[in-house]
Amino acid sequence: MNKSRILITGASGCVGQYTAAWLLENSDAEIILWLRDPKKLTAISTNNSRVKLLIGDLREPVKYAHELSTVTRLIHTATAWGDPQRALQVNVIAVKALLKLLNPEVIEQITYFSTASILDKNLEPLKEAHLYGTEYIQTKAKCLQELEKHPLAEKIIAVFPTLVFGGRIDGSCPFPTSYLTEGIHEASKWLWLARWIRAYSRFHFIHAADIAYICGHLATRPHITNFEQNKSPIKKLVLAQPAVSIDKAVDELCIWRGLRNTPRLPLKGWLIEILILILPIQINDWDRFSINQRHFIHDPITAPESFGGKSHARTLQEVFADSGLPKVKKLRKRAKLF
Repeated sequence: MNKSRILITGASGCVGQYTAAWLLENSDAEIILWLRDPKKLTAISTNNSRVKLLIGDLREPVKYAHELSTVTRLIHTATAWGDPQRALQVNVIAVKALLKLLNPEVIEQITYFSTASILDKNLEPLKEAHLYGTEYIQTKAKCLQELEKHPLAEKIIAVFPTLVFGGRIDGSCPFPTSYLTEGIHEASKWLWLARWIRAYSRFHFIHAADIAYICGHLATRPHITNFEQNKSPIKKLVLAQPAVSIDKAVDELCIWRGLRNTPRLPLKGWLIEILILILPIQINDWDRFSINQRHFIHDPITAPESFGGKSHARTLQEVFADSGLPKVKKLRKRAKLF
């Protein structure tokens, strides 16, 4: 059997580097990393004989047509947001162009990264993603819709990460820091307000190291086609730990930061509107849908334990510790944090 050649797009990102590191440690595959800026590759040694770099924009895949034709597994993490035109080019058009250059006789499996925001609680497409979603969410929804009819659909596993933690806020970790982890310290500054409000909402999260385990497991095992009757040929996996409530998250963050719990005021519609007016935040159509939706939960979910593994961070306390968020052991009497 020929040696596996695994291509990771978006390889300089948080998830990309965690996944590359897992594969280097747990497989003997050749790892091909597609990225735009090699200087951002902080956790992977480019001197490793098993590592090959493809440097360039994902929107120009023809440049690496030969390399793409030899790939046996593809882990597609690359994405774009912010600019509607670029989001469409990267998240939809470039994906189709990339898949077109794969050799159907050689490629065994494609792990395509989407977002859990475009699925309902039963893992079915969420129509509101098309109607109200940001350019990122809308293009992810559109791409999944088109991949359902793709000739390689049976070889595609679509993974839908929930809220992703990874790296450390103090920069002491070689892996890039995810946007969510970067926001933990900032969020703790609002605990003086958050601990007085009851939100009645639930959400999932997952650590990038656990995403890497799942993707690595999939990439190093025989691909299994989705045989569920009357279902999409694409297998869908929501990457997540069990759901937690926002109220529980605030409680745990208060404990971590040494703040006492307080009585809470239910977060009703009128209170939300007042907070929108007085706080420095902007609300779009998707934000309003999310506020009304309240619960972004899914069933089933997939974690390392789904494949007999052990999660790197299964609880929020483990996430806080892993992120490097300073822990205050003594309870503070006042709400002022800084």
